[in-house]
Amino acid sequence: DPCARARGAAVKLRSVRVDHRKRCIEFVTRSGRVLPLPFSKLDLRPTRTAPIVRAWVDPELGNEGITYELASGAESSVHVDAALDYNRDPAYLAEIKLHLLTVEALKRVEASGLSRREIARRLGTSVPQVYRLLDPTNMRKSFVQLVALLDVVDCEVRVSVRRRRAAAA
Repeated sequence: DPCARARGAAVKLRSVRVDHRKRCIEFVTRSGRVLPLPFSKLDLRPTRTAPIVRAWVDPELGNEGITYELASGAESSVHVDAALDYNRDPAYLAEIKLHLLTVEALKRVEASGLSRREIARRLGTSVPQVYRLLDPTNMRKSFVQLVALLDVVDCEVRVSVRRRRAAAA
């Protein structure tokens, strides 16, 4: 997921639990929140003959992911973002939308031919602030700021709300 690393504040993990009865891995965050992720969402899926025998919070993933081992000896890792996405975490989803809007704003600014200095002048802000607004990894900006920036480069932002499609059976 290209947007996953765009998130501002990382979700650190305290522990991981494997629930074979529910067929899921449970990520336990440092705040104590439990985020289940079904085995069916894993790249390397456990089976009855090769169940998960060991799982741990992986320091090589910055304590933001887990690694698990099957009885067959095969190993795989999964980032907490997969669990946040599966559980439809509101803060995570909002950050993804903000990231996508920022990437689009960056494309539109490049295509506009306006200098960062001119954009800053039109927004009534500083050049460094324009760079912060256009930084896809910076989540400390508002939707309002991005809409104003897009308006400066002659773009209209439309927000639409529609029902999600039903999951395929």
